Amino acid sequence: MPVRGNQFKKNTIREEVLEGQQQPYKKKISSESREGLPKFNFNNDRAIKIVGLFLLLLSLYFLVSFTSYLFTWQDDQSYVVDANGGWSNLFKTVAELKSNGAINPNIQNWTGKLGALLSHQFMYEWFGLASFIFVFVFVVIGYRLLFKVKLLSIHKTLAYSFFVLIFTSITLAFFHSFIGDYPHYIEGEFGYFSNLLLQAQIGSTGVGALLVFAGLTCLIIAYNLDFKIPERKPKPLKESFIADDVLIEEEEEDEEQLNDEDYIPKHVDFPIRNNQSNPKVIPIVQTMDNSFEVENTLEKEEFISEVNDDFDEVVNKISKPSPKVEDQEDLSLTIERTQEDAKAAELVEQFGAFDPTLDLASYKNPTLELLEQYGSGKIAVDTSELENNKNKIVETLNNYNIEIDKIKATIGPTVTLYEIIPAAGVRISKIKNLEDDIALSLAALGIRIIAPMPGKGTIGIEVPNSHPEMVSMRSIIATEKFQNTTMDLPIALGKTISNEVFIADLAKMPHMLVAGATGQGKSVGINTILVSLLYKKHPSQLKFVLVDPKKVELSLFKKIERHFLAKLPGEDDAIITDTKKVINTLNSLCIEMDQRYDLLKDAGVRNLKEYNEKFVKRKLNPNNGHKFLPFIVLVIDEFADLMMTAGKEVETPIARLAQLARAIGIHLVLATQRPSVNIITGTIKANFPARLAFRVTSKIDSRTILDSGGADQLIGKGDMLLSTGSDLIRLQCAFVDTPEVDRVTDFIGEQRGYSSAYILPEYVGDDGDGGSIKDFDPNDRDAMFEDAARLIVMHQQGSTSLIQRKLKLGYNRAGRIIDQLEGAGIVGPFEGSKAREVLMPDEYALEQFLSNLNKKD
Repeated sequence: MPVRGNQFKKNTIREEVLEGQQQPYKKKISSESREGLPKFNFNNDRAIKIVGLFLLLLSLYFLVSFTSYLFTWQDDQSYVVDANGGWSNLFKTVAELKSNGAINPNIQNWTGKLGALLSHQFMYEWFGLASFIFVFVFVVIGYRLLFKVKLLSIHKTLAYSFFVLIFTSITLAFFHSFIGDYPHYIEGEFGYFSNLLLQAQIGSTGVGALLVFAGLTCLIIAYNLDFKIPERKPKPLKESFIADDVLIEEEEEDEEQLNDEDYIPKHVDFPIRNNQSNPKVIPIVQTMDNSFEVENTLEKEEFISEVNDDFDEVVNKISKPSPKVEDQEDLSLTIERTQEDAKAAELVEQFGAFDPTLDLASYKNPTLELLEQYGSGKIAVDTSELENNKNKIVETLNNYNIEIDKIKATIGPTVTLYEIIPAAGVRISKIKNLEDDIALSLAALGIRIIAPMPGKGTIGIEVPNSHPEMVSMRSIIATEKFQNTTMDLPIALGKTISNEVFIADLAKMPHMLVAGATGQGKSVGINTILVSLLYKKHPSQLKFVLVDPKKVELSLFKKIERHFLAKLPGEDDAIITDTKKVINTLNSLCIEMDQRYDLLKDAGVRNLKEYNEKFVKRKLNPNNGHKFLPFIVLVIDEFADLMMTAGKEVETPIARLAQLARAIGIHLVLATQRPSVNIITGTIKANFPARLAFRVTSKIDSRTILDSGGADQLIGKGDMLLSTGSDLIRLQCAFVDTPEVDRVTDFIGEQRGYSSAYILPEYVGDDGDGGSIKDFDPNDRDAMFEDAARLIVMHQQGSTSLIQRKLKLGYNRAGRIIDQLEGAGIVGPFEGSKAREVLMPDEYALEQFLSNLNKKD
């Protein structure tokens, strides 16, 4: 062994010498030549240290600022709550403050103007004394980033700090009614109004019980408190044995328990040196009282004499700590999830999985007999036409000295694709430029050259057939591919150029933009999409929001209102034709989107499919607001008309839905006959990767809708191009006539449906359309009416957002309260973007008014 070790050292030295010979000599740079080089390389490590240093200094600044605020808040009150705006005073001089009427323009806070404003914001307007938690959080994070030393887990620190912040603020506000009046900065406005809201719902006793429950719950999660009454146990007997000067004794009950570092596994095998070939094994077994016993498979003397020399190494291996649970919260959550899964499995075993279709268990999907069969469904191959077109293509290319090695044809319902393989050395751009010449030689409309074909080493030339075959909707629906599809939202668009049925999943697109000139099949394409979904989905799984500015295109679907349509509450017609109602509906869909995201967050899932699967398996409790969520498909037949009449009011909610709604099952289908840049704006276009283009009149329109040419070369009558990102597919749209759609909707409408259409969330516009002010009844006031009135008068600012933010209410309820305040004469009428005028001068006048109002009740 020593010889081999020396030899290894010599080899290592020799390799280092060889490597040193190969490396060039690094010349030291002088100070004069170093002047032109960059002196500071701002890498990630330095940036992290700078951020850590900043957080530590910020924590010190907050500590001094908050501490000073406890003593100087009265002196700085006129500065931070000045009528001309607290934060607007930050850059004003003392003279300007005096001219504005400030009582004491000289700031007393130890950290100056900024500290006074920050401390007032955090302590008075937000969380009160609980704001000192921010100092602790900044210290933990900053110390970790600067010194690379982990004081506490950042994730646990943020989680517990957030809880303590909310809990402390509300708890201090809770004792407000018992101790008496004291400065508002102790609990902050957040705690004050949160406590008012809770007391209005569950009373003072309920709030106290809720706070005790929240505090004990946090302690259980953090420290796993045991509420068992301790029992007195007898002391266990001592047992010990010696092996090569190693003593293993049983610990007394009053001694300190083994920590994670001293943990010994339950079963450890010790190798025993013996004269026999197979070593014997003595297991150490841990008993229930944490003592350790040795199974006497050998005599004690034999064990002592035969322990090998590597016993110390084995003991070290035993003493190695086992993986310990660092986060008790994760462990408790895992146990809780396991219990929930077990409970859900028990419910499924007892009642079966939840079936949303049971509400309409007798519902039947439309039958194929409702659709008509157009044509034979088979393509009649005209050999002479194929041969004639092939010869003309070859002849035209030969006229320009372009040789072809191979050519083949793929026959579609309306277009035949000729794939050519040019000879070596032929430039593709040369063939591409002959598009018009080939069209002239073939005397055909809509020649389209694809150079090169994606995924193939060929160049495609699409030539329209002289006798195109119509693709019926029935032939697509009847195929096994559509009947057995597992797509979430399958739409049968038609057939490809190779006569294959093309079915796309709208849920994965996730939105579709349809454009085309008038009379080229755009409305038929919309009907195809809707009929495909009606044939495949149950009313409980899918809802439509139909917008038809032309008022006639989608009117046939009114018959299925109680089955598949969604509308706003209080609306008579589910087919939306009025522009104002379109704006309200789009904003209502945004509210629906936000509510669904809240449900997904509570359920711990990422998309609608996972959420519904969890709900079907009864892992979500309907008492907590969970429910089965259907897909919602928004169809707008003429988007250009909405953009011309409403503009930004329509573009903003549509862009928001297009950006966010894919995960929660809301999908958009926009159709327009004017694919110009002022209609299909960049914000909308960026979120519609799937574009369906029928024939357009110019190359500019084609590039607007598809980002490439080709739509201007289509032949019309349902001939279309589908762009799904990088792929561009030519399709013949399936034809479904108006009588067919009428029969399908009649078949569905005659069946038993829901009591009404799917009701979307109520949307109250800024102009207060949500209620009638003239019908204000003092006896029908909201429970938060008086609190909202006091809030409005105290801030002298009448706005819905203030009530919503301060009282933690939803937008719809806050809108109704502001209408009631207007009807009661507390605030003025709606004034556009400005806040409403507050008609009550002070809180004393308001209390008199409320007292008189209560007497009338």
